[in-house]
Amino acid sequence: MQYVCRVGTPDGRVLEELHNAADEIALRNELDKLGYHIFDVQRKGGLPRRMAVPAIFRSGRRRKRVPTDEFLVFNQELAALLKAGLPLLQALELMLERLANPNFKAVLTEVRDRVKSGEDLSDAFASYGEMFPRLYPSALKAGERSGELEQVIRRFIRYLKLVLEARKRVISALIYPAVLVGLSITMIVVMTIFVVPKFQIFFGDLNVELPLLTRVTLGISKLASARTFIVWNWAWVLLAIAAAVAFVRRLNRTPEGQIKIDGVKLRLPLLGPVLHRFALSEFSRSLATLLTGGIPLVPAFEIAVSSVGNAQVRAKLVPTIQMVREGKPFHTALEESGVFTDMSIDMVKVGEATGSLDEMLGNVSELLDDQVETRMARLLTLVEPMMLVFMGIIIGLLLVSIYLPMFSMLGKSNF
Repeated sequence: MQYVCRVGTPDGRVLEELHNAADEIALRNELDKLGYHIFDVQRKGGLPRRMAVPAIFRSGRRRKRVPTDEFLVFNQELAALLKAGLPLLQALELMLERLANPNFKAVLTEVRDRVKSGEDLSDAFASYGEMFPRLYPSALKAGERSGELEQVIRRFIRYLKLVLEARKRVISALIYPAVLVGLSITMIVVMTIFVVPKFQIFFGDLNVELPLLTRVTLGISKLASARTFIVWNWAWVLLAIAAAVAFVRRLNRTPEGQIKIDGVKLRLPLLGPVLHRFALSEFSRSLATLLTGGIPLVPAFEIAVSSVGNAQVRAKLVPTIQMVREGKPFHTALEESGVFTDMSIDMVKVGEATGSLDEMLGNVSELLDDQVETRMARLLTLVEPMMLVFMGIIIGLLLVSIYLPMFSMLGKSNF
């Protein structure tokens, strides 16, 4: 039978070739012996591989990504079983007995069956696409080639722990500012909608000319109108909010929408640079892990770019893959992307010159992590006093605007 193969050569080229083989397993073994990195194998004239969906997804169930924490525990236990000397199939059988997640268990059952039929573990996991990190099958492939599957899994565990720790730090640091902003907005809305209108009735009975600040405050309260509209039309308000959320989520599902939304995130004051450096850290750590596992630079570069969470950064890095494929230095390609810092590019340049690119990329990710942590600490120290000052100014203006007419009346009185 004839197969169309998309492979990466040891010198970094990506080729699409036609091969004859008795079956796909024999062809994959042959390509592995030649040192190729296999991206895709399709039988000529048959259905494309992307249409050969595993049974769990043919049943109509929605594809759910395996939780990162759960996937980390799975790999820790798998590495321990392999280190104890258990064969891969027996280790998978034991893992299946312990899994509680029905979605993951069904997938792992199919993975076990495919490995039993002669397929590589890396190819079995790769067939599930976005259910697992794209970095994972490539790391497994490197371990299968070198015969060090357990060590490669442990390297992936270290990578996953670092990513989880960095994400948790960023999320934890954002919780406190988000709570402060929410409380401030709630307090302003409550005073504008429920408190100020009561004074508006009082001022109307006085029949006096109101100061400019008071008129502005009352005007804002009318624009917020609020009270009546929200109380009597709450269903429409909720429907409008739900429609807006649905629109944003739908937009975020399209590549163009993701790029626009993530671009807005990067332009946020104070927070934007933090998210930017976090995305670069993800890329650097992923690429360092792949290069350490023996994956050639170009295929590793492609996979690392796809692992970046921010679509805007990812879109700027994609064109640089072709530059590296054409023979340009890696640091030059990164520089032309316009997303990396000068210090990071200098470190990559040194790594290329000394032949320790994987180690230097690991240092770049650590440097970027330190910068993220430092900037988040500064952001936290700035947010609290800024929010307190902002709340104080707004509440002070509201109180002054309410009491100013009373002070004017007292000044004009004969007491």
